[in-house]
Amino acid sequence: MLSFIALALLAYALPIECQNLLKHKVNIIILAGQSNMAGRGGVANETSTGIGTWDGVVPPQCQPNPSIFRLSADLAWVKGREPIHADIDARKTDGVGPGMSFANAVLTKDPNFGVVGLVPCAVGGTTISQWQKGEFLYEQLVKRAEMAQQSGGVYRAMLWYQGEADTVNEEDVELYKGRLKTFFDNLRSDLHAPLLPIFQHQERDLTLRK
Repeated sequence: MLSFIALALLAYALPIECQNLLKHKVNIIILAGQSNMAGRGGVANETSTGIGTWDGVVPPQCQPNPSIFRLSADLAWVKGREPIHADIDARKTDGVGPGMSFANAVLTKDPNFGVVGLVPCAVGGTTISQWQKGEFLYEQLVKRAEMAQQSGGVYRAMLWYQGEADTVNEEDVELYKGRLKTFFDNLRSDLHAPLLPIFQHQERDLTLRK
């Protein structure tokens, strides 16, 4: 009964052009990590103020697609467009990230894949410790993913791009692998998706950054 009420409330909150999402299975792709996942493509810092500005340029592979949506900060499905994390990583200036290009690549590869629902959760400058179970970012990720699933979605994958913030001191570098595995294991367990594919960007140099 509660899930039906939640679904009804979600339908009421959706923009008219997005309400037909509830008639289709939404293929959920979670986006998590720090700044590179949140999107810094086309962002430059103003030298005099240090405030970042986005040039507004959207590459062809990141253009909007009628089959791509994203879950907004207030848990409503809206049309997917850059910057995907604008209302999630709201304290930073966001630009182009990997989410839209990944979704477009999937649809190009398989035109019958169906509707893609991106669930942005990334926040710039965050460490792996901040993504552990019980921490705010982890709990928000789970909450947003579950809401996406309640709208008729099915988990397809998570894109994970994080690590630079953990290269500042040697202890974090040494503990990173174990912390990352714990995060992945807990997330799959809490989402009841033990086989959830996780695509992790591999940093070329995960040694101590001085």
